[in-house]
Order: sequence, then C-alpha cells, then structure tokens
Amino acid sequence: MSLKYSNTTADFLQWDEAMNLVRKLSRDGNYKMSLFIAIGCFTGFRISDILALRWKQILNVDEFTIIEHKTKKKRTIRVNPQLKAHIRECYERINPVGINAPILISQKKTVYSIQRINDILKEIKAKYKLKVNNFSCHSLRKTFGRQVYNMNGENAELALVKLMEIFNHSSITVTKRYIGLRKEEILQTYDCLSF
Repeated sequence: MSLKYSNTTADFLQWDEAMNLVRKLSRDGNYKMSLFIAIGCFTGFRISDILALRWKQILNVDEFTIIEHKTKKKRTIRVNPQLKAHIRECYERINPVGINAPILISQKKTVYSIQRINDILKEIKAKYKLKVNNFSCHSLRKTFGRQVYNMNGENAELALVKLMEIFNHSSITVTKRYIGLRKEEILQTYDCLSF
C-alpha cells in the first residue's frame, strides 16, 4: 500500500514483456494471475471491474458488456481470439466451482482483495525480474493504453481520442499523461539541446 501523500504511480509494462509474463505464469501453473494480467492488458479494465467478472460473462464469447464500477457507464469489449483461447485454457485448468463463479477466487474461496492482488504483483515482479518500477493493478490498464497508442503509428492522435473515451478522461492531455507520453515528450525537450 502506498504511503499517504506519496507520489507513487503505476507504470506500464512493454507489451512484449506483458505477454511473455502471461505465458510464463501459465507455463508455471499460475493460471489465475496469468488470466488476470491477460484480461487487464487486453481490456484496460480497472481492478474493481476485473474482480467483478464471472466466468459466464467471458467464457466462449466474442464480446461482453459490463457496467463499470467507478463510472457506472456501460462498456462493451470485443474478445480477441487469442484472449478467448487463453480464457478457455485457464477455465479448464482452474476448474472453478461453476460458470457463475467469479474468475478470481482465492484459496480461502473469496474474491481477492485489491491489496492482495497488488502484493502478488510485487512478488511476480521480483520472481520474473520485470523491468518496471511501480507494478500494480493499474499497470495493466496503462499497458493496454500504451499498446493501443503504439500500434496506431500514423493514427496515434485518433488512438488518443479513442483511449480518452475508453478511459473516461476529460482531455487528450490527461490521457497522454496517464499513459506516460507527456513525461517522455517533456524529457525529449532536453535531448534537442547541444553544445
């Protein structure tokens, strides 16, 4: 847990590193965290929305709709075919009590707390030697945003508009700051100086 008034913020993972982590967790039998990270990176959901998901919403579907916990807005997600296959594999390996069960149940048979997920992510960061400073639940949402931006090259401004809407931000400037672009742009200002 961050200290009160501290200025810690979640950092995004590079996409390749995030997908490698999903594969490694799966290979190592940690299907719950593999699924959690995959869903976070492919949907950009907040942790509260991921923890509320049930298998019946995401298993064998091409898209699904949720009502976001924080904003109370409806959001429809199209499920990428690779994510769909990963959800199916995790479902079979986790073997939950039923299709109506939440997707992330602890050994105590309760839904994980946000604090516990953050603790697990810190353990994962250390175990898999991730190249990210501040790794938390919010890192996955930022990873999603950064990848959407990076994949749109020439249409990067349009991607920012879409992300602004998805994230419910008030401006593109907020979105750029959120996914770490603003900081990079400012730091590049210093690179243009020379002797």
